[in-house]
Amino acid sequence: MSESVEFPLCPVPPVYYERDSAIVHSHFWPAELIDLAQTRAIPEHKLLRHTGIFCEDIHRPDHRICPEQLLQLIQNITKNTSADDLSFLVGHQLLPGKIAVISDQLMSSTNLDELIDALVEHQAFLSPLINIRCCYEGDALVLYWQDACGVEDSFIFLVEALTTAISSLARWLSNSRLPWQFYFSHKAPTYIEQYEVHLGGNIHFDCQRNAMAIHREYCYQPWVKNTNTSAENFIGTSSNMMNVPTKGFLAAVYDYLNSNIATDPNLEQTAADFGMSSASFKRKLKKHRSHFQAIYDQVRKDLAVYWINQEGWSSEQVAKKLHFHDVANLRRAFKKWTGLTLLAARS
Repeated sequence: MSESVEFPLCPVPPVYYERDSAIVHSHFWPAELIDLAQTRAIPEHKLLRHTGIFCEDIHRPDHRICPEQLLQLIQNITKNTSADDLSFLVGHQLLPGKIAVISDQLMSSTNLDELIDALVEHQAFLSPLINIRCCYEGDALVLYWQDACGVEDSFIFLVEALTTAISSLARWLSNSRLPWQFYFSHKAPTYIEQYEVHLGGNIHFDCQRNAMAIHREYCYQPWVKNTNTSAENFIGTSSNMMNVPTKGFLAAVYDYLNSNIATDPNLEQTAADFGMSSASFKRKLKKHRSHFQAIYDQVRKDLAVYWINQEGWSSEQVAKKLHFHDVANLRRAFKKWTGLTLLAARS
């Protein structure tokens, strides 16, 4: 795992999947969501509207849908129920999943470090709409959530579900409630009791990041193997269905810009390194509900917060590293990005 949020220089972007790539196994996320929605008496025609999903396909082992269809399904569910616990209940049911080769790897993890490595390796299957970035920051392992495909208003639902999924699985495998710290960028919701019930008490809202963190000493503590694991409901999959890029397009762009921050990357060079024209790159970003400046500003914000809080850098150092002409320009940008002054960010 990386030792900081800035990756080594890597001019060649990784392969990626897109909103319309058929990479989501229907019997995993879609099946869990539909089964849970049906317990809330959501009519099928409302549940599947505009998704292109048919119930008879859901449990076919080799059937897949694209992230855009899964996102529409989530939007339909949240639109037709007022339940505050739905995302958390989905999270408890998600992992280790029903794909045998992945489930076996997750369940055979002997410590938290191995579990996180497996989750990242298979995140296209386990978390296709938002991806995981993990790194060590000082004495803590931090998992950050990244928008992979342009999830817009469903981001909070997904963060709630996946945070619950990882903490729940880790608790089961370790036979203990691990002391995670949970960070959410949104304000404390009216249903805060759901967070407390499903995640515990170390919850922080209105933060500069969506993340979960734990002291690194817990990463290597050995786990006693759980002998109650049953594989009878796991589903095999063909080898060609395992050949899927790890990251979504937006996460790939973010990581590329993060890796190349020293060169002050621009739209034209980024597009060229992604193997397309500037116009095509802008169209692809628009398809994923984003644009170049939004992602670049997010990268610069995250790095600025990290360098100020974790590294203790001066404002002058951060301004130079992020290619601002002077500290005054950095102050204005930082206030726009975070709502905080540089001084307040240090407190």
